[in-house]
Amino acid sequence: MPVKLPVIKELGQTDYEPVWQSMKQFTSVRDGNTDDELWVTEHFPVYTQGLNGREEHLLSTSSIPVIQVDRGGQVTYHGPGQLVIYCLLDLNRLGIGIRQLVTHIEQALVNLLKIYNVDAYAKKEAPGVYVGHAKIAALGLRIRKGCSYHGLSLNLDLDLSPFSGINPCGFKGLEVTRLSDHVAEFSTEQVSQQLCSLLINTIGYE
Repeated sequence: MPVKLPVIKELGQTDYEPVWQSMKQFTSVRDGNTDDELWVTEHFPVYTQGLNGREEHLLSTSSIPVIQVDRGGQVTYHGPGQLVIYCLLDLNRLGIGIRQLVTHIEQALVNLLKIYNVDAYAKKEAPGVYVGHAKIAALGLRIRKGCSYHGLSLNLDLDLSPFSGINPCGFKGLEVTRLSDHVAEFSTEQVSQQLCSLLINTIGYE
């Protein structure tokens, strides 16, 4: 039986902490009848440190706040000009596991970038999506009661300089890139709609 399409919520620009708390609350109270949701946002500047995050990867964070969060992975940066999509999904109902979800998200990102003639790929040993040697999209997830929260971030046209204050995703010297380095013109709204549609198709709602 096909699974009902997820609800897409456009949150606009947001502070990280309240959205994170809302994700946890949504996941803790949802049941087998709760619709899946995709939350689309851009965050004000913040570093988030994952459950396995090590202090040594925070190099020079200046005035940008660092928040310890409950997703997998190491430290990353969020800021205006970066598209963030949180995937609040019932994996049991979808019949997929965490590894499959990661693969689906990475594939949706690769397919999106292909629309813009950007050749991107995923690495099994370092989750995320890359163009050349540089990372263009990161992902981190948490599974609770068979449901996922947190999600992905795709660099569109954000200021990349805050990444120099960390070892992105725990990799020393990892280069970071953004869509605007490879594409002359695009609309954030259109990219967001395209990526949500690709996620829905790739994860298997339709």
